[in-house]
Amino acid sequence: MRRSLKTIAPVVIWLALSGVAPGQETRVQPGIRKPTIDDTIRATVYADNAFQLFINGELVAVDSIMFVPHNVIEVDILPAYPMTIAVMAIDNADPITGMEYANTSIGDGGFILKLGDGTVTDASWKAKRIAWGPLGGDIQNPRVERVPLPDGWSDEGFDDSEWPHATEYSEATVDPKGPYFEHDFDGACFIWSGDLKLDNVVLFRTVVHAPPDGKARSDFRGLTDTIPESPRRGRGGDKGPRRSQQRQSGGER
Repeated sequence: MRRSLKTIAPVVIWLALSGVAPGQETRVQPGIRKPTIDDTIRATVYADNAFQLFINGELVAVDSIMFVPHNVIEVDILPAYPMTIAVMAIDNADPITGMEYANTSIGDGGFILKLGDGTVTDASWKAKRIAWGPLGGDIQNPRVERVPLPDGWSDEGFDDSEWPHATEYSEATVDPKGPYFEHDFDGACFIWSGDLKLDNVVLFRTVVHAPPDGKARSDFRGLTDTIPESPRRGRGGDKGPRRSQQRQSGGER
């Protein structure tokens, strides 16, 4: 019996998006379990003014407020080591003048991050500015200079050897706002490029080769190519559709 194009097309599209070629068998690995929320670590991030966070080449968090009020973003991530962390940090600035507040002042930046495995921002990170201005601090004739975003800059294996190291700045210099003080950034340093005021878009990178806290963690990369064992129901495991429905309707009584 011939299948209609309406039946075949969605399957072909799904295979293309998933990277599975027609006829390719899924690799089964007995003993590989499905991760639970207990396998994740918390990422706590504050930026002046905004950021995009990539883990091992995948976008995992975007600052939900581009300018003010300043906010803290917390998100659970599934780590895998060596872990490549890449960040685009953005100081709010007019793309033509490099100034803010209706072109009346020069802003400043600042970025800080702490992960639940003990990873923190410091001067060991690499930093590359890709947009800066007003050139020379000239507010009478403000202009911006920029360079193209490097291809693959957030990917694992990207060569950042020629990038300079980040510069650390004190908390007093960055002057973070209220929500920053309500979260745990102990041990982390504010970082930016060499010019906190004039460099408006900065890329950061670091590679965490092993968990700083020394805790052994499973590597769950490649789960889309395996059939993992489902965890037992209970704390941290899958709760099933009934629990999801309860949460969506206002939680359990």
